[in-house]
Amino acid sequence: MAFKPAPGERYTVRRKILSILGAKFHVYDEQGQIVAFCQQKAFKLREDIRLYTDETMTETLLLLRARNITDFGVTLDVILPDGASLGSMRRKGMRSTFVRDQWQIFDPSDRRVATMTELGGFAPFARRFVNNASAFMPQTFAMVRDSDGAEIARYRQHFHPMVYRLGIAPIREDEHLGDLLILAAGCLIAAIEGRQS
Repeated sequence: MAFKPAPGERYTVRRKILSILGAKFHVYDEQGQIVAFCQQKAFKLREDIRLYTDETMTETLLLLRARNITDFGVTLDVILPDGASLGSMRRKGMRSTFVRDQWQIFDPSDRRVATMTELGGFAPFARRFVNNASAFMPQTFAMVRDSDGAEIARYRQHFHPMVYRLGIAPIREDEHLGDLLILAAGCLIAAIEGRQS
C-alpha cells in the first residue's frame, strides 16, 4: 500500500494496531518503497526483533536482541547479519514505567553516546494511566547526543485509528549514530512503545 511520507522523514514505520498473532510492520523510505520488514512473534518472553530486507524474510537487515529476560531496564543489542555490533539501547527502568520513556544509546564499545526521550508534559503520563489516551496523544521522541546536547533524530507517531505509523527524521550526521542505528531505534519504538497504543 503506497503512501506519501511526511516531509523531512527519511523512514516511516507502519503496522496494524490490531494483531493477535504478533506484530508485523513495514519500513518505507522517502519514496514510499519498502526497505525493511519485521514480523514479531506474540507472547515471547525475550525480545528478539529481526528486520528483513522484504516480506520473503530471506535476507536479514539487522537484529535487536535483549541481553536477558529479567532485566527491568531492558538492554537490546543491535547486531548486523555478520554478527558485528552497531551498539545497544538500554531502557531506563522506573523512569520509563512511570514518567516518560527514555532509552540510553551505546556504541559498540558500550560507551553511552546518546539518549532517546519521549517528549511532552502531561501526554506521556496520560498514555500510561488513562484509558485510550494514546489514541489521541501520539508519541514523539528526540534522540540527543550526550556530548553536546545536539538533536540527532526525531521520531513522531502520526495519528491514525487503525495503523500505527512512526516517522523517523534524521537531523544531523554523527560518527557514532549511523543510519541503521537510527532506524533500529525507530523500529524499537514501533515494536515496544507502540504497544501503548
